[in-house]
Amino acid sequence: MKTIYQTLILLAVGNSLVQAASLPNILWITSEDNGPHLGCYGDDYATTPNLDALAKKGMIYTRAISNAPVCAPARTTIISGLYPPSTGAEHMRSMTRLPADFKMYPAYLRELGYYCTNNSKEDYNLMKEGEVWHESGRKGHWRNRPKGSPFFAIFNFTISHESKIRKRPHQQVHDPAKVRVPAYHPDHPEVRKDWAQYYDMITEMDKMVGDKLKELKEDGLEQDTIVFYYGDHGSGMPRSKRWPFFSGLNIPLIVHLPEKWKHLASPDFKVGGSSDRRVGFVDLAPTLLSLAGQKPPAHLQGHAFLGKHQAPPQEYGYGFRGRMDERYDMVRSVIGKRYVYIRNYMPHKLYGQHVGYMFVTTTTQVWKQLFDEGKLNEAQSHFWKTKPPEELYDLENDPDEVNNLAKSKDHAEVLKKMRQAHLNHLKKIIDVGFLPEGEIHQRSKGTTPYEMARSDKYPFQRIMLAADMASGLSPWATKPLIGYLKDKDSAVRYWGAMGLLMRGKQAVKVAGKQLENALKDDSAYVRVIAAEALGKYGSRQQIDLAVETLGRIADPVKNGCFPSMLAMNAIDHLDDKAQSLLPKIQSMPRTPNEVDKRFQGYVGRLVDTTVRELTQEN
Repeated sequence: MKTIYQTLILLAVGNSLVQAASLPNILWITSEDNGPHLGCYGDDYATTPNLDALAKKGMIYTRAISNAPVCAPARTTIISGLYPPSTGAEHMRSMTRLPADFKMYPAYLRELGYYCTNNSKEDYNLMKEGEVWHESGRKGHWRNRPKGSPFFAIFNFTISHESKIRKRPHQQVHDPAKVRVPAYHPDHPEVRKDWAQYYDMITEMDKMVGDKLKELKEDGLEQDTIVFYYGDHGSGMPRSKRWPFFSGLNIPLIVHLPEKWKHLASPDFKVGGSSDRRVGFVDLAPTLLSLAGQKPPAHLQGHAFLGKHQAPPQEYGYGFRGRMDERYDMVRSVIGKRYVYIRNYMPHKLYGQHVGYMFVTTTTQVWKQLFDEGKLNEAQSHFWKTKPPEELYDLENDPDEVNNLAKSKDHAEVLKKMRQAHLNHLKKIIDVGFLPEGEIHQRSKGTTPYEMARSDKYPFQRIMLAADMASGLSPWATKPLIGYLKDKDSAVRYWGAMGLLMRGKQAVKVAGKQLENALKDDSAYVRVIAAEALGKYGSRQQIDLAVETLGRIADPVKNGCFPSMLAMNAIDHLDDKAQSLLPKIQSMPRTPNEVDKRFQGYVGRLVDTTVRELTQEN
């Protein structure tokens, strides 16, 4: 019996070692807040010798996107293999759950025998449940794995982060006089300094990449390891980070497959070459599993672009924008080979809403000041104005995306095709971003947003059509929007009120009585939007009613974080009409207790901004 038992053990160990030997090691090197501003991408201003060398051995992807233009939603896309608008996780640091039978991709890799390490940032908008990483922290390293185990290892470098651009004093390396200033930024000395410092940080990041690749070589693992390098979204400069233009979504992606694993390459893979294949963060999880020989689970929404289970190339990539820190917005984008389509569902909001963290950057401050002084041209002023419902940009002729072709007769067919692709995508993933953020959580009690969206709790088609009509800004839609205020579903009523707000004074005047009734709606989110509409465009009496309503809802302890943030945004938009609320806001609790600590500070930021503005107006 002992001999049989020993034989079985040896066979099991042997099979495990054979399986391990058939699996490639996979190393991910990531960097934060930098687009493809690298020498290997044709940027002569960049100094990136290590990444350029990696690109010569591998291949670059020129149309790779992060799906989200900011860190936490982007990482959420990667870890889940799902679009966050389908899981209720699109908003910055809003925590939701995945269905019980869905796993974060490291869990699938662990089942295959991989030792999985993350060094070191997680920062997902999803609850991390069960065993995900073997190691996650600053000590995570492939060197800690059991002997003979294949590894999957991430190293994340923050030296290029937005915060590093504004760190002063700084010894300039790249000459600010030689930087290319994009058409949407003012050509100002401080802007040039920020861009030059950004490139300095990229050079520092490149050195770190070189050090990590040197470690791999020193350990004798270079020929056994597939290497990915990518950035987590576009540059940390304003109008890149946080906006789903191509400039905010486009990332550097370099993949190196050593000779041993060349058979896992795609047909378009060419050493030292490039591919314009549309790939995104949502594709990374299925690609990892495909490289490991595992067929990706059917629920994953991405497509493998390498490995045994490659999918055909996709015509489009898809981006999104939800709440950015303390400011609400809803934008969806479609990225093609040549064109970018943008759909703004809240076009009444400025591109450049006051996000406190963004305004620390010198470029943002200078840019806004020059706008206020009337010293900018149209392309530079655009950021400080409200948005059109649709945008279309030609990346071939307009790489800075400043010439909107949505109304061009010559591009009508392109617009129509990409608009339809956008609508098809919304339906395919069942986008829950059409719900107010707090309602995503309310409707998902006892389940998850993903599952809720596929139940009768979410009449997607009706809500999406209401949002489409509301945000399309057609004048004829006022009457049906008033009708939406009586709908049985609160989200339809929310978009009815939003549509009237978007249309301004004339629509609010026509719908005045119905909006007054909406101030008593069961939904706090409907009440807030109705109050904002009346507060901005109503009579004196309606303004007083609106301000009173917003003042009640703004208390985060009594009403919760999500109604409070929405109300505080509305109060800020009313400017001096909300002057009477100043004492109440000054004394208001800044931190609700029932929400995740990661975004507790957003209410406080809104309080600070509103108090400062109301005090100045006073």
